[in-house]
Amino acid sequence: MKCPFCNHPESKVIDSRESKNGLSIRRRRECLSCKKRFTTYERIEEIPYMVIKKDGKRQPFESQKLLKGLLKACEKRPVPLQKLEEIVEEIESKLQGGPEKEMKASKIGQFVMKRLKALDKVAYVRFASVHREFKDVLEFKEELESILKER
Repeated sequence: MKCPFCNHPESKVIDSRESKNGLSIRRRRECLSCKKRFTTYERIEEIPYMVIKKDGKRQPFESQKLLKGLLKACEKRPVPLQKLEEIVEEIESKLQGGPEKEMKASKIGQFVMKRLKALDKVAYVRFASVHREFKDVLEFKEELESILKER
C-alpha cells in the first residue's frame, strides 16, 4: 500500500478491525519510510448496488456520498461520526440483504430522515429540507411545527 504522504510503496499493518456488520476491515498502517500512520479500508468487491434517482436515472450507490450528505446535515451539531457511519452501514446492509440490487433514492432518504430525527432534530430538518426539496418557507415551517407537536 503506497503511503499517502511520501508515496513509499511499502507499509506495515499496525492494527486491523472488522466493521460491526462485517462488510469491511479497517487497517491502521505505518509507512516504512516516513513512519507516518494512515488508515485504509478493505471491502469485498461486489456487483454495484444501484440508486434510482427522482428523475428515473440509475447510478451506483456510493456510501461516501451518503456520508458526506449526513456530515453536511450534522455540521456543527453534537452528532458523533460513528452514528453517521452506522446509518450508512445499515443502508448498505439493506441493499445487500434485499433481493433487488437497486433502491429508490426516496426510500434511502426516508430511512435516513427517520434515523436523523431520533439523533438530532436540527440535522433532521437540514437533511429533510434538501431531500424533500422545500419550495418555500411555509413548507419549512410546517415541518418544524410537526416536530414541535411530537414533543
